[in-house]
Amino acid sequence: MTGDQESLGAKGPQSLPQTVRDQSLIVVGHSEGVLQLGLNRPEKRNALSLALVDELRRVIDNHRHDPAVLVLSSTTPGMFIAGADIAELNERGEEEAFRAFNVELFNALAGWRWPSIAAIDGPAYGGGLECALACDLRVASPRARFAQPELGLGILAGAGGNWRLPELVGLGVARKMLYLGEVIDATRALSVGLVDDLCDDPVIGALRWAETIRTKPWRALEITKLALRTGGRPSTGLIDVLGQAILFESEEKRTRMGTFLDRRR
Repeated sequence: MTGDQESLGAKGPQSLPQTVRDQSLIVVGHSEGVLQLGLNRPEKRNALSLALVDELRRVIDNHRHDPAVLVLSSTTPGMFIAGADIAELNERGEEEAFRAFNVELFNALAGWRWPSIAAIDGPAYGGGLECALACDLRVASPRARFAQPELGLGILAGAGGNWRLPELVGLGVARKMLYLGEVIDATRALSVGLVDDLCDDPVIGALRWAETIRTKPWRALEITKLALRTGGRPSTGLIDVLGQAILFESEEKRTRMGTFLDRRR
């Protein structure tokens, strides 16, 4: 179930409400330009059950054509995603592995057309870290912790940890986290580039960034994200040229540049 809340009023984004926690796995808050998704399985520390994964994927899909900065957090302070639901994972076999539930969810999150921000206020282990890695930006509280403990459970960090983690922090840090199961705290995560900012209330910090980002033209944000995701100079250069050609013809470009020039007169 999903709880849809108009929690982002005229004064801008607010923290997600806590009144619907019993009814919904995902609490949705939306206003102009910001989409908040609150993970709402506190009794299991938001462990990624199949039901939660399916619901989050459905919500993302339902809003895929609505321009917005996506902010992912927990409805419960002190939590993010503790990892996969191990009881469920223990029962899965080869068929379920090939269905790649988490891979598809994290790819959908990474493929959100506009910037996304994870607000991390507690442990982000295993699939929880992989989920955060699928977001464009990460804001963490001092009590956040990060780990990829999958090898200790006899499986792989197979939903992005094996490649998104080294892309972000480098092979040296990634090897220690994957091979040794090393847990790193928020300060260390900031120093190695795993998170982008520390904030006592990461939801408020993420929403502040979302408020800034949403003032930019949506098409320009979308093309910039596409260029960043493509990577590599030849392909990115092509996207830059094509994207610039599209934006040069936009009314928004003319309005914004006209306003800039008017201010200088």
